[in-house]
Amino acid sequence: MTAKRGRPRSFDREAALVQATMLFWRHGFEGTSITDLTGAMGVSPPSLYAAFGDKRALFAEVVERYGATFGAFMGVALAEEEDARAAFARILREAAVNYTDPAHPAGCLVISAATNCTPQTADIEGELRERRVANVRVFEDRLTEARARGQLPEGAEPRALAVYFAAVVQGLSQQARDGATEGELGRVAELAMAVWPGV
Repeated sequence: MTAKRGRPRSFDREAALVQATMLFWRHGFEGTSITDLTGAMGVSPPSLYAAFGDKRALFAEVVERYGATFGAFMGVALAEEEDARAAFARILREAAVNYTDPAHPAGCLVISAATNCTPQTADIEGELRERRVANVRVFEDRLTEARARGQLPEGAEPRALAVYFAAVVQGLSQQARDGATEGELGRVAELAMAVWPGV
């Protein structure tokens, strides 16, 4: 007698998650409906709820996935570059490339996906804000370490520089969404590095 097998999923979960990512990235949390999601993901509402939970749970998974894929370049640059200046120059340069890549929506999902949240979804906005604040803390830690290692002068202010670089990254994202080209943003990235304090 053949053992019964569990019913296989009628859709590719990873492919469906990619489609959800693209929708949330392009339209934000509020601007993406369950109907939009089921249509793009090729699933019925019951299948979506069974696989991902509700819209908030799906969005949370999308944000995690985004951070590990499209948004991972900042952490990779900080980990791979010994010199702090080289790390931040690489972050800005790669932001210019990634935020204008035609293979996906422009800009950064974490920066733009909650710009139009209502009071009912203020928690979503808060969670994304905390991710951005966490990035500033990571920048500050690296810059503090750089000062201790002599890569920044003693008078340099790691906190101010961290906020500055985060502001540039956020500005690059918005400019990309407004139609700026990779070349234009690459030049901005170069100009932004001019503030790096001399040792």
